[in-house]
Amino acid sequence: MTSHRKQILQWARQGHLKKDSLPNAFRLAEAEPCPGDWGQFLDGLMLWFGAIFMAIGVIFFFAFNWQEMGRLAKFGLVEICIVAAVAICWKLGLDRLSGKAALFAATLLIGALLALVGQTYQTGADPWQLFATWALMVLPWVAIGRFGALLLFWIGLVNLSLLLYFQTFPRAFGWIGLLFSTETLLWTLFVLNTVALGLWEFAAQRKVAWLGERWPLRVLAFASGGLITTLAVLALVDSRHFNLLEMATYFVWLAAGCVIYRHKIQDIFVLTGGVLSVIIVVTAWLAKQLLFHGESAGALLMIGMTVIGLSAAGGFWLKSIAQEKNP
Repeated sequence: MTSHRKQILQWARQGHLKKDSLPNAFRLAEAEPCPGDWGQFLDGLMLWFGAIFMAIGVIFFFAFNWQEMGRLAKFGLVEICIVAAVAICWKLGLDRLSGKAALFAATLLIGALLALVGQTYQTGADPWQLFATWALMVLPWVAIGRFGALLLFWIGLVNLSLLLYFQTFPRAFGWIGLLFSTETLLWTLFVLNTVALGLWEFAAQRKVAWLGERWPLRVLAFASGGLITTLAVLALVDSRHFNLLEMATYFVWLAAGCVIYRHKIQDIFVLTGGVLSVIIVVTAWLAKQLLFHGESAGALLMIGMTVIGLSAAGGFWLKSIAQEKNP
């Protein structure tokens, strides 16, 4: 259905189909959602909910019955669930959605097992070590699983490990890490997520099928954009930590994102995030310049009008791009 719809839209862009004929063309090509498609979507959605809630239910079961259960029962239950999930995955195969969901549930249960070990034996390990070990242990499953949701979850584990590591060891980079711990953490996470986004986009453009879904890429783009936007706002608002590198990187990121997602890939969601980022940064700069050096009422009016103007301009620009994509 998706390929037929894309072909029809391409014909419309080339002028072979009139805009008024698109609804009939979609209907004749069966490129519109039908009751069976909705049933398939809901079936997959319930499958993922069931796998995730099953793993979460095991964790909450331990939390509620911690005092009543012995060590053997605790470890046995988790290990049985992991073995069952892996067995289901092996039986169904990774080509089926149910097999992928079972592998994802097993990945979540590995985290529950590591937390159980730390809580039972009081190993003294820092929290970041739990998530780092979790990411390391499930890395082979991520490699053989070959589906975007699990890879995105693994990247999230790496992000969380770094976040907790910087909280545990603020002096990790010497006096620089002590003075600029927040900025160092943001820079580290920004580089990690931007590199992951770039590699994923490169693989998707090289037609690696299992990396072709757009929603994980949009999550990574949101993370990368949110981090560099935060760095830019901090550079503008906090004069003690102003760094031209942060602003230069922000403008390079903004320009690169505009070129790539406007002309190469054309992703309206990512471009919308870029517009929102510009509004946030401009608003932060105006707030710094006006609220601390002028009348508050007039400054707030100026900021409000600027936000409205930028939002209207951004909306008009995004609408024009959407019309180019779907004439």
